[in-house]
Amino acid sequence: MKQILLINDIAGYGKVGMAAMLPILSYMRIPAYNLPTSLVSNTLDYGEFTQQDTTEYMRQTLPIWKRLGFHFDAICTGLMFSEEQARLVAGFCQEQAQTGCTVFVDPVCGDGGRLYHGIGEQQVELMRQMVSVAHLTFPNYTEACYLTHTPYKPEGLTREEACRLLDQLTSIGARSALITSCIVDGKNQVCGYNHYDQSYFFLEYEEIPGLFHGTGDIFSAVLIGHLLNGQTLVQSTRTAMDVVFKMIDRNRDTEDRNRGILIERCLDLL
Repeated sequence: MKQILLINDIAGYGKVGMAAMLPILSYMRIPAYNLPTSLVSNTLDYGEFTQQDTTEYMRQTLPIWKRLGFHFDAICTGLMFSEEQARLVAGFCQEQAQTGCTVFVDPVCGDGGRLYHGIGEQQVELMRQMVSVAHLTFPNYTEACYLTHTPYKPEGLTREEACRLLDQLTSIGARSALITSCIVDGKNQVCGYNHYDQSYFFLEYEEIPGLFHGTGDIFSAVLIGHLLNGQTLVQSTRTAMDVVFKMIDRNRDTEDRNRGILIERCLDLL
């Protein structure tokens, strides 16, 4: 049975980050463990929040895990809050990768052409460090632009431009890459590069208007779950896209979208 370590922040109020990923991976029968990078009172778009840095906890925890011989088949990293966190996590990922662990990196930093509230250029640089050790990274279009110093184009990209952007992500160090929430040749698409066969692919999707927080985490969990269960990258990406659409569609009338989607009510859609 494969098991995964999630390294991300934990929000006390809001189905985002680990709170969104844990129930999905558990439902898919993949044991999931966690190493929090920060404790956050609530999702950031409420306009007010408090945050507790957990770097000291991480600094003490990772050596204990090494001494105990803990091993993970996969690691998925999210938001980092300090250079030391990125250094600690990158080093741990590299050590685990030497024993067969697959490293997934969700370079969380922005959407809609701008950085998230409370996120600055320092966090973008930390995400670049994490992408450099990834087997697979999956930024949205905004994050891909920030990571590669590429101008954001609201009108979208041509297929050739999308391929170049994927190439820039892999030049940072990632082996394979996806770009989500992207307009390519006038259509909403997820585009990807698979290093196993050196192929590019483009998958269309229908967009439901409005922003739900945590949908990227849902996408990540479903994608990783199916990859760990043996599906190809294209198959897993398509499945994750379809699940996110169905969950948003079921919750489209929710008044408070800042808290995200109530995952436990949607597990039947997996």
